[in-house]
Amino acid sequence: MAHAKAVDAPSSPGRAKPGTGGNPWLVLLAVCLGVIMVMLDGTVVGIANPVIQADLKASLSDLQWVTSGYLLALAVFLITAGKLGDLFGHKRIFLIGVAGFAVSSVGIGLSAELADVIPGLSPIGALIGLRVLQGLFGALLQPAALALLRSAFPGEKLNQAMGAWGAIIGLSSAAGPIVGGVLVENVSWESVFFINAPVGIIAVLMGIFLIKDNRSQTMARIDWLGVLLLSGAMFSLVWTIIKAPEWGWGDSTTLTFLAAFVVLIGAFIFWQGRAQKIGKQPLVPLSLFRNASISIGTVLMMMVAFAMFGAMFFLGFFFQGVHGLSPLEAGLRMMPMSAGMILASPLAGMAIGRFGPKITMGAGLLITALSMFLMSQLTIDASFIESGIPFVLLAFGLSPVFVGATEIIVGNAPVELSGVAGGLQQSAMQVGGALGTAILGAVMAAEISSRLPGHLGQAAQGIPGEQLTALEKAAAFGMAPPGVPQQITDAVHLSFMDGMHIAFLVSTGIALLTAVLTLFIRAGRKTEGAPVHMG
Repeated sequence: MAHAKAVDAPSSPGRAKPGTGGNPWLVLLAVCLGVIMVMLDGTVVGIANPVIQADLKASLSDLQWVTSGYLLALAVFLITAGKLGDLFGHKRIFLIGVAGFAVSSVGIGLSAELADVIPGLSPIGALIGLRVLQGLFGALLQPAALALLRSAFPGEKLNQAMGAWGAIIGLSSAAGPIVGGVLVENVSWESVFFINAPVGIIAVLMGIFLIKDNRSQTMARIDWLGVLLLSGAMFSLVWTIIKAPEWGWGDSTTLTFLAAFVVLIGAFIFWQGRAQKIGKQPLVPLSLFRNASISIGTVLMMMVAFAMFGAMFFLGFFFQGVHGLSPLEAGLRMMPMSAGMILASPLAGMAIGRFGPKITMGAGLLITALSMFLMSQLTIDASFIESGIPFVLLAFGLSPVFVGATEIIVGNAPVELSGVAGGLQQSAMQVGGALGTAILGAVMAAEISSRLPGHLGQAAQGIPGEQLTALEKAAAFGMAPPGVPQQITDAVHLSFMDGMHIAFLVSTGIALLTAVLTLFIRAGRKTEGAPVHMG
């Protein structure tokens, strides 16, 4: 029977050690500038979509692909991108990711011009293609950023670094809707992508001069079969999540892609174990998951993203559809959560350092559950204060979970696998968020369908079946078709609120269930320099 062999961590200069990745706080600033681009882009695209639709004559399906194409590329490539950093150096991969993300952003702003010079290419087609490219570069950037922090900070300061990381990300998230709203309303939708160019240039220059490179010296090859199997599995899963609401969860096409995911992920796991036994270098060493905290942290990240992104997805429709707010006003309504994370994230890092991840993350998830429950009680005319209180609570609930789960996954992994661990953490978040959006969307749609006829009352009897179905679809976005009587508009809004309340109640239950999982987290990071099981 083959046994995994232990490779002692060498002390040669070629191997990065924690605390040797350059001035740690300057490294933090450099990598955060790169990630800020991704965060800003994620928040401003939603604000720019209505203007993009009008300017480029895009369909609803086109707009969905503006987001879905990016998500698909990001989710499929994250773990592979993390491994590339482990092999070729996280600094190099980070800089390529930042530069590529900035260049593709500029290309998106020039979509119309590109369509003019490339025969057969439409402006919206160019935009979608460049968003996919942007997702690939974003996948290179994010795991490398976390791995660089893992390398730069000694173990005892990693919690502080993750707290500061969360604060900076929170700041960019808070600024995104406001900056995006100002640019879209006063300049153009293209400007929200052009703004990535100067940020990217500064991040690249800082990265070149401030970050020291690090890579694994014990791994020299890419597991191409593993890359192929994992990429196929991730594509099948995320594609199913994206398309299932359109196809139907019981449709044969949906079931076929789900079956493909099961087969491919099973083959991937089998091959990773086989590769270790025959002395090859697997893409994701299964020994990584022997650390219970890494495994549980991955599940925690997925479940929290499920609850957060799945429920929060509907708030934009609530503010803009039901309340009739502008994109900028909707962004201001949601600012208490993003702004709260600026304060909550550093406090979470300090709390984890003092009380440990089990207590801190458990308390955070209980606060998250309380916040989600309060959101399930929001009324159709909720004031700024009524929505602001649960948003602030959510910031203080989620921050310990995101900081703690990131530290658990990346911090417990050996330095030479920090890129893979960073990709794993990001993949768990993306897949969890996509699952939450799709599944809670289906739950919400079912609730709207069952409640709408009751809210319509006698008026429902005079509405043909096709028009009633159209009303149900409109109610999922919180918007009634133009020109309908006020009674129908009110019924659509009330049905949307019923669906949103159910979505937040499900998220409350998910947060409580996830809090139970924190009881199984084992504190204590792997001692640096200890043997690492490689194959």
